[in-house]
Amino acid sequence: MKLITRTAALLFVMSLIIISCKKNVTETTQQEEISQETLTKIYNHGFGTSDVQRTEDGYLVEGDIILTEEFLNGTPGGTFLRIANNEQYRTNNLVTGLPRTITVALDNKLAAKAGYSQALQELANRYNALNLQLTFSVVSSGADITFVNANGSYLASAGFPTSSGSPYGQVKVNSRAIGTGTSSTFVNYLATILSHEAGHCIGFRHTDYMDRSFSCGGATSNEGASTVGAVHIPGTPTTADSGSWMLACIGSGVNRPFNNNDQTALSYLY
Repeated sequence: MKLITRTAALLFVMSLIIISCKKNVTETTQQEEISQETLTKIYNHGFGTSDVQRTEDGYLVEGDIILTEEFLNGTPGGTFLRIANNEQYRTNNLVTGLPRTITVALDNKLAAKAGYSQALQELANRYNALNLQLTFSVVSSGADITFVNANGSYLASAGFPTSSGSPYGQVKVNSRAIGTGTSSTFVNYLATILSHEAGHCIGFRHTDYMDRSFSCGGATSNEGASTVGAVHIPGTPTTADSGSWMLACIGSGVNRPFNNNDQTALSYLY
């Protein structure tokens, strides 16, 4: 997830610089080092190939999504259905073995930071309030999804479920960019970010998949134009959905609990 402010243009540009959204020399070099074969795999799985970055876990695309080599070497499946500009989309892989409890934990560095434990519990509370077949439980270690302290050109990043039906196991959190705090405003803001990344871990793509400018600003930007990789979730809106927890970018201090459309999407899948 990326950070976008909603004030003056100057602040908007500054936020882009802070989260490394702008294309700089380093990113250009990284793009050049990625083979055409890999870019083709990324495209065939339904993801945009602009500003792809190589990471220790695989490739960072769309600002906060990690695609592993295992994922890219798999066979693309599913159907890309564009009905409107902003709808709910899922990936081809979903979490299986329902009903199922997914355990979540913070690494030691994040657990020591003000507000992070409260935000993780709020994540579990938000999902569990929907009475899904997925139950989230906070543990101290050995979790299905571990949130780890990290640095990068994102607020947080995560991947998608494995082909065997397990959630993606790690979310990287840029605590330096997000900050710390104990106020309800901060805890809800952080819980929104963590819940967003958990959404990727269980198979959700960005709600504004077809046009990232809806939440990120700037020019119209389609994350991917392939015929596979994003499966529309029936019952979700065919008009813009400004409150979704899976929008690509978020403003500082913004709280996005699940709206009605998010609840429809989560209930349909789980």
